[in-house]
Amino acid sequence: MLTLYDSAISGNAYKVRLLLSQLGLPFKRIEMNVDDGSTRQPDFLKVNRNGKVPAIVLEDGTCLAESNAILYYFAEGTAFWPQDRLQRAQVLQWMFFEQYTHEPTIAVVRHWVAHLGRTETTEPLLPVKIAGGYRALDVMEDHLSSRDYFVGSTYSIADIALYAYTHVAHEGGFDLSRYPAIRAWLARVAGQAGHIRITD
Repeated sequence: MLTLYDSAISGNAYKVRLLLSQLGLPFKRIEMNVDDGSTRQPDFLKVNRNGKVPAIVLEDGTCLAESNAILYYFAEGTAFWPQDRLQRAQVLQWMFFEQYTHEPTIAVVRHWVAHLGRTETTEPLLPVKIAGGYRALDVMEDHLSSRDYFVGSTYSIADIALYAYTHVAHEGGFDLSRYPAIRAWLARVAGQAGHIRITD
């Protein structure tokens, strides 16, 4: 059976849990605390030398880390990964956007504010991160204003990657009321078969 090293507060880990649920793949879940140094202990570093979740151990004992790489591994050959060459590249384009532009702002702000209780007084970089998060949301809103999903006309791992932290962005104080296209897309993703909440 698959073994997923997970964290209930991690959007990156939630991506993997969501896709596995939607594919109907059973797995054993091991909860990790991302704030107390647990992921830096020797036992976990044997699983993922980078000391981060998610990490998944495949049936043959091979470990795979990095959320979007895990999404690709399980999506290949399914409806979550397009057959068209250009659309595959576009899925990767949005997954790179998520990791380099979206996650370092929206996810970081959420973690600082909702889980660590930081404010502008205790975290001077908070305003910069918030501004960057809104820029990422602006890009997403513009793209979604003329389509239902990020690539083509169907739900893919590009949507899963971006949904994970967008749907909880309000926990970091981001106001999604000004983004009608994003809110409509969030509802479409939440309506997909096999959808689970981040807290499930």
